[in-house]
Amino acid sequence: MTILVLSSLLLIGLILLLAEVLFVPGTTVVGIFGLAVSLAGVVYAFLSFDAEIAWWITSVAVILNLAAIVYGFSSGVWNRFSLKSAMQGGAFDGRTEALRIGMQGITVSDLKPIGKASFEDVVYEVKSENGFVSVGTEVIIIKIENNKILVK
Repeated sequence: MTILVLSSLLLIGLILLLAEVLFVPGTTVVGIFGLAVSLAGVVYAFLSFDAEIAWWITSVAVILNLAAIVYGFSSGVWNRFSLKSAMQGGAFDGRTEALRIGMQGITVSDLKPIGKASFEDVVYEVKSENGFVSVGTEVIIIKIENNKILVK
């Protein structure tokens, strides 16, 4: 019965550790619980057997747990969860380089105070200086800062 309890504790601890590394990486709760169950198995070995056998059991448990961790990290499971691309955007990406202060355009939507206006057949999002401007109204650019276009 002692062997059954000991092997159950060590096996459950190993399975939980493998589950942490392979199936639910990053939660650490399952892994910590698996290490705790393995440690309980080692303590049980020291309480049930003499020291020499308990040390052998401890070394086998440590080797198996380390092998499970190394296998988990080298198996490529982490590649499924890792980010493979990067965002290429930015706050100022040159969209407004063709515009200049004093350009005239026409609103293609109501500005409440933000809406859309067309300058040289290109539609931009603009902000009105005076609040509401109805669609089809002629506007003039008074300020360009980064991607923000202020019109009146």
